[in-house]
Amino acid sequence: MANIWLKIIKPGRSAAKWLLFMVLIAVVSATYLGYFDSVRTVLDTPALTLRIGSFGISAYTLLSSLIAIALVFWTTAIIVDTVENRISRLQSLRAANRALVLKLAQIVIYLVAFLIGLDFVGIDLTTLTVFSGAVGIGLGFGLQKIASNFISGLILLMEKSIEEGDLIELSDGTFGFIRRASARYTLVETFDSKEILVPNEDLITSRVVNWTFSNASARVDVEVGVSYHSDIELANDLILAAAREHPRCATHPEPACFLRSFGDSSVNFTLHFWVDDVTLGRWPPHSEVMFSIWRKFKEHGIEIPFPQRDLHIKGALDFTPPAKPAADKEG
Repeated sequence: MANIWLKIIKPGRSAAKWLLFMVLIAVVSATYLGYFDSVRTVLDTPALTLRIGSFGISAYTLLSSLIAIALVFWTTAIIVDTVENRISRLQSLRAANRALVLKLAQIVIYLVAFLIGLDFVGIDLTTLTVFSGAVGIGLGFGLQKIASNFISGLILLMEKSIEEGDLIELSDGTFGFIRRASARYTLVETFDSKEILVPNEDLITSRVVNWTFSNASARVDVEVGVSYHSDIELANDLILAAAREHPRCATHPEPACFLRSFGDSSVNFTLHFWVDDVTLGRWPPHSEVMFSIWRKFKEHGIEIPFPQRDLHIKGALDFTPPAKPAADKEG
């Protein structure tokens, strides 16, 4: 049912668009030539007029208003569709700029269509000033979030801080790619194929990590513990060699290994290496470098210890149970 109404409001085929254009021309021409005067004489009578106080609407007025509104909706939908196709073909503009131009064009087209529709129905535009206060109250209470998300979406498009294809991380741990930016929400697709609709206001008021804002490179950190009995200088060289051999390891900046602490059971190193394209993932190179470190340590006799405790007992302990007291003998 929803698809049927969508096709009625917004015809998709070229033949339907041309047919709608011809119907629009015919209706406008018949109105100006007076062919609807006989219909108006029959329908625009007191018997077919509904009155509420001083306000009255006849059957002719209702029918003509419905036809006018339908034609305005159809025409506006076709115009918007045509503008969308034209703007989407402008390859000279970035995706964010095309989205911004498209949203502004939609706002202007629908606003003009709304005013034209009111004029066709016969509503005086000066009477809209009476409802301006009510509209302001509605935006202040019921539509506050919707208006805030819409304005936030325009700000994001103008600032270009978040664009389609960017890899972002939200304050609640959501991590994924931006697939679509709309007037109310931004669609984020996570690595496990979840599609999360994030309100645009959250992207403005909360902290957002954009991993690909200025470049797509990112750092990978690997923690490694080495036994106190091992050659720690050799371990440092092997850790760096494992990172340099990985195909996704960037040459600038070069990987670096640091001795961070002398722990209870191990000497702890931290490896930093960079990947050029974080959108391909950080976990695969992290895992592969750790496997390489494991193999190199085994080949060169470097031990990765595990926590253990030694118990030292000083002096001999007497586990002989105490003697029981002798029972009293009767005299």
